[in-house]
Amino acid sequence: MSTPEASKHTPMMQQYLRIKAEHPDMLLFYRMGDFYELFMGDAERAAKLLDITLTQRGASGGNAIKMAGVPYHAAEQYLARLVKMGESVAICEQIGDPATSKGPVERKVVRIVTPGTVTDSALLEEKRDNLLLALHQRSGKLGLAWLNLASGQFYVSETATDNLSAELERLQPSEILHAENAVLPAGMVAAHKSLPDWHFELETARRALCQQFATRDLAGFGCDDFTLGLEAAGALLGYAKLTQGQTIAHVRSVQVYHADQYVRLDAATRRNLELTQTLRGEPAPTLLSLLDTCATNMGSRLLAHWLHHPLRDRAVLRARLDAVEHLSLPSPACGRGAGGEGYRAVHDQLKPCVDVERITARIALKSARPRDLSGLRDTLKQLPQLQTALGRVDSSAAHAEPNTENRVGTETCPPYASRLQVLAHDLQTDTALVELLQKALKDEPSSVLREGGVIADGFDAELDELRGIQSNCGDFLLALETRERARTGIEKLKVEYNRVHGFYIEVSVANADKVPDDYRRRQTLKNVERYITPELKAFEDKALSANDRALAREKWLYEQLLEQLAPHIPTLQRVAAALAELDVLATFAERAATLDFCAPQFVDEPVLQITAGRHPVVEAQVEQFIANDCQLGEARKLLLITGPNMGGKSTYMRQTALIALLAHVGSFVPAQQAVLGEIDQIFTRIGASDDLASGRSTFMVEMTEAANILHNATERSLVLVDEIGRGTSTFDGLALAYAIARHLLEANRSYTLFATHYFELTRLAEEFAQLANVHLAAVEHQHSIVFLHAVNEGAASQSYGLQVAALAGVPHSVIRSAKRQLIRLEQQSAAQNPQGDLFAAAPPEPEEPEEHPLVAALRELDPDELSPKAALERIYQLKKLL
Repeated sequence: MSTPEASKHTPMMQQYLRIKAEHPDMLLFYRMGDFYELFMGDAERAAKLLDITLTQRGASGGNAIKMAGVPYHAAEQYLARLVKMGESVAICEQIGDPATSKGPVERKVVRIVTPGTVTDSALLEEKRDNLLLALHQRSGKLGLAWLNLASGQFYVSETATDNLSAELERLQPSEILHAENAVLPAGMVAAHKSLPDWHFELETARRALCQQFATRDLAGFGCDDFTLGLEAAGALLGYAKLTQGQTIAHVRSVQVYHADQYVRLDAATRRNLELTQTLRGEPAPTLLSLLDTCATNMGSRLLAHWLHHPLRDRAVLRARLDAVEHLSLPSPACGRGAGGEGYRAVHDQLKPCVDVERITARIALKSARPRDLSGLRDTLKQLPQLQTALGRVDSSAAHAEPNTENRVGTETCPPYASRLQVLAHDLQTDTALVELLQKALKDEPSSVLREGGVIADGFDAELDELRGIQSNCGDFLLALETRERARTGIEKLKVEYNRVHGFYIEVSVANADKVPDDYRRRQTLKNVERYITPELKAFEDKALSANDRALAREKWLYEQLLEQLAPHIPTLQRVAAALAELDVLATFAERAATLDFCAPQFVDEPVLQITAGRHPVVEAQVEQFIANDCQLGEARKLLLITGPNMGGKSTYMRQTALIALLAHVGSFVPAQQAVLGEIDQIFTRIGASDDLASGRSTFMVEMTEAANILHNATERSLVLVDEIGRGTSTFDGLALAYAIARHLLEANRSYTLFATHYFELTRLAEEFAQLANVHLAAVEHQHSIVFLHAVNEGAASQSYGLQVAALAGVPHSVIRSAKRQLIRLEQQSAAQNPQGDLFAAAPPEPEEPEEHPLVAALRELDPDELSPKAALERIYQLKKLL
């Protein structure tokens, strides 16, 4: 702001405007006493967003100052609401001493709260990772870097620009950083911020990353040859440091994300399978909501991550499955029988544990609260008992009879219970860490440091002395009161204290003439006089200063404690990861026992065999679920599924995909048996809606998803296609469905479930031996339809569309009209309204149909020449012909 313009404003407003100019695109919380104030445009915006009062006070620069404010002690709830709306807030605190400041108290922005960089527990969703994503595009290539600041996990990746939508669906970031010229998908809901292009400079990014990790280069992280990914990572790291106002010491490495390590799920597949969100955008009922019985929030977040990142590494999967099997065994501590499983013992030990992952991040950022540390202390003290419980599980596994039916793995799989042993080892902590927290903190510390009562007695001699002065205050006042009553002869003399006037001696007006000369009047009330003496004044100075000095000492000791904890951050991160994984594995074991899941088997042959498979989410919503088999292999690549609407085709296809996915996250699966060969990708083309933001119709969305499948599916991919071609004319839709099915069989050769209402496609089985027709059974009963939900071999006999419409509540008059029209359509000749047969030769020209006798009689009839009697006779004749 220029000097002439600045002179128009008050000194305080000059300070505010200078700070606001440094953060023009975010709200500024400007600390004034017990409030965070917002001014001018920020005040108007915050008043609308937070529904708080907008006022006008005073004037600056010739205009009234618009203001809105929130109490500093309640700021978190307002920040949480703003972050959820995608807003960013700069927190400006008073850092100067009001008592010594000649002008406005010195202030500066100490942190910036943005949707992707929050770490406070009050601002975060407990069971969802909060990711900050940076992306950089150039020449059809895309560099990605994402950071979970609440845990310290930092990833980098490079891919094709076309994969951006799929990556956004996988990561679901809370905030996106991008260059000013970036092209983003239409309809993107995440908060996003553009940065100048120089933030994405490669050499600057390399230096920043090497400095962060204290390395000479990035070769050890496997990303030294990256360009776009490193540019995105450098911009992200700089932004994260800026928002925190300090280094981010808990970010100790960067990991390269390799897409080929995971079973690929495109954006449509993640939505259609409803892994963590329903198609309506709700959190339940989904696969995650069904499986998530985790004892900790860390476990819930890891479970959601695993569901979106199914692995292809069978050694890791077998290790997980072995651990789940062992946790399902009876624990010696509980005995055999109901309730004695090892997962129960593990979960019982995990339930009291706090969120070690996020508390560790707050320790690194010096923002951990006293009860964060006391919860961490109690959790660390719990770990030996958890290790003991794991030892008992290990003992049970060692003595258990091998389960040859569901045993996973081969001779090359890791040693029995090896994953649990590794996790038990990772739970080991330095005893000095636990002792430090034990000695430093009270058993039940205050929730906030400013209230005191955090540091334990006996930890610091100076603090104990200052607290002693405060605790002995009552004894001194009683002794003084007794002495003064004896000295003055005033029996009702009182020595008291309040926050406004401090310590005082209270005497009734009737006894005022008895006070000694050394009493100095402090306050006069209607019936009493209040006095201070030199002795009481000296004690007051000492006591009140002791309280302030005790709070200052306690604050300094707490900051020192956080510094002492910093070297233990790697240990705490390792413990947090082990606790989260143990929680998920124990949850898998509990869900397997409760929901009757079985261990999947991995083989090298190209096969997907499921016996009595079930859709776990649908099964939990209905009283009885009909289990079905699915047999796919080299000789049976495509199942063409026909049957009525509401018959269960989509459920059958989705359950197959979910079983394959669950097996690849290391979980047991909802089936009697599941044998899986290698799967590299899962594609779905199920349902459709228009994409108005991108200007795409329903049919265009459908074709785009189909094109993605045809271009990318391999012979190891699982493909689900549901009623392709519905959004256009019958001939176009049938032709496309036919061509797509052929391409999947001949070119892609993927494991395919292909549902359709085009019964003409069932004749493809005559051409392709790898195609098998199956159908969902249904029977008509008393003018209605009963769905059997059982998958049978062969094609369906009819579609039952009118019966389903009747079940949906379509008026009976409409159903009757539809039936009549259906009869007419079925009776029409191929010449009048041909339904093309893609498999037959061109039909011969149809012969002219013979005229019905009734039509001929009507044509010969001349009403003008008929008498009434003749007309009546002719009507009877026509009635006979009809």
